[in-house]
Amino acid sequence: MCEAPRYVATSDDLPLTEQENPRTRDISTRSIADIVGLINDEDALVALAVRKELPQVVAAIEGIVARLEREGRLFYVGTGTSGRLGVLDASECPPTFGVSADLVQGIVAGGYEACHRAVEASEDDRAAGGRDLGNRGVTGRDAVVGIAASGRTPYTIGALEHARHLGAFTAAVTCVPGSAITQVVDIAIAPVVGPEVLAGSTRMKAGTAQKLVLNMLSTAAMIRLGYVTGNRMTNLRARNSKLHARSARIVMAEVGIDESSAAAALEAAGGDLPTALVMSKTGRSRQDAAAALAASRGVIEAAVASLLGGRV
Repeated sequence: MCEAPRYVATSDDLPLTEQENPRTRDISTRSIADIVGLINDEDALVALAVRKELPQVVAAIEGIVARLEREGRLFYVGTGTSGRLGVLDASECPPTFGVSADLVQGIVAGGYEACHRAVEASEDDRAAGGRDLGNRGVTGRDAVVGIAASGRTPYTIGALEHARHLGAFTAAVTCVPGSAITQVVDIAIAPVVGPEVLAGSTRMKAGTAQKLVLNMLSTAAMIRLGYVTGNRMTNLRARNSKLHARSARIVMAEVGIDESSAAAALEAAGGDLPTALVMSKTGRSRQDAAAALAASRGVIEAAVASLLGGRV
């Protein structure tokens, strides 16, 4: 395995994410093949940097799960690319894990418009971060993850300060260890990816590192909460033909039945995969299965156990 380079900040005013990369200084004069090779070489360093932060990732997931188990919510907050990555990860949770759209939410400076158009000035408003959390009704029961490549974005820092004042669990995902954002959170996750291929373009390595971390935070949290069985997305919501076919395969594998029986089980459950699984594993009606799932907050194993008197 190759070693990630060591990076040293050269100025308090110039974070690592803004420095020039000596390995790509002549990229504008290189061939396309060279350009993509250089980009790929730099990208190969990202996973190594994230691996070094796994203990902090674990601690953050533990904090998030503790809040979600007590009916709290998870909020991602950030600006620009960082904020959009949070919105993306949050938006994937309902279809993948069958959870409410309220459980994991993304807040990006500048609002929805900033998801498809740059709204740079909004990131300088420190007070706006707290106001936006307040507008979502964030409380001390929730978990708030701030995402900022440079670690010094006023909007995101302000949001985390507000969240911590409320008593919420707080974590930061940044690419600059020791930066301002790391000082205002319970857990700081700071993979050091170094200068970008294009100086300051943190949508590249820094964005990739942030996406890897967010993948782990949401996926591991949902697994621990019981929304996955084995490595199967047993709580997915089938809203297209591909997902309907995947649902049938999951029923076949989970229950040990053939394709036609799985299709019949899904039809009897109104196309809802968790309901079909609970009905098939317990022999109970659609109404009973739906009620048990509602009582268990959508956790299939808990719903099955409740209908079988504690036996799974």
